[in-house]
Amino acid sequence: MAKKLVALLRGVNNIGSANRVAMADLRVIVEDLGFRDVRTLLNSGNVVFSTPDNRASNAAARIEKELASRLGVACSVTVLSGNEVAAVVRENPFGEVADDPSWLLVVVPRVPSDRDRLKPLLKKRWGPEALALGKRVAYLWCANGVGRSMLWAAVDRALGRSGTARNISTMTKLLALVEGSAR
Repeated sequence: MAKKLVALLRGVNNIGSANRVAMADLRVIVEDLGFRDVRTLLNSGNVVFSTPDNRASNAAARIEKELASRLGVACSVTVLSGNEVAAVVRENPFGEVADDPSWLLVVVPRVPSDRDRLKPLLKKRWGPEALALGKRVAYLWCANGVGRSMLWAAVDRALGRSGTARNISTMTKLLALVEGSAR
């Protein structure tokens, strides 16, 4: 039985020329690796695909290698299962507080255990910003915007810039792709 996965590329930039990855190229790369039902979302490195269970464990490394080899783009790839994406959206602790979904970040550490590196940040007062830890991710309410967020900067530093972030709207759209039917 096929398993749904979501790959999140960190640092893909489709505005300038550095680390540029066309989503059509990303789809072809993921399909050429043997994954199926490949769909991308937005223009910033989000891809949903299906795989037999035996290929799920090394999907991130395989995608990273092909991006570097075929496009000359070095970026980290973090993969979540469809069930993990569903849990992220369902367990959002800031749904009642966040009045702008683009300022509610979901930070996904590249290595799941790295989430524990964020525990010391829970002891600090961030008001009006807020931090909560989920099972696999951290939730950041950046009340004054992501660009001015001291919390986001602290989380990124604590993770050694190894995680990746998406706003809750993007995660919700990814979930819709996971739950939707194949093309």
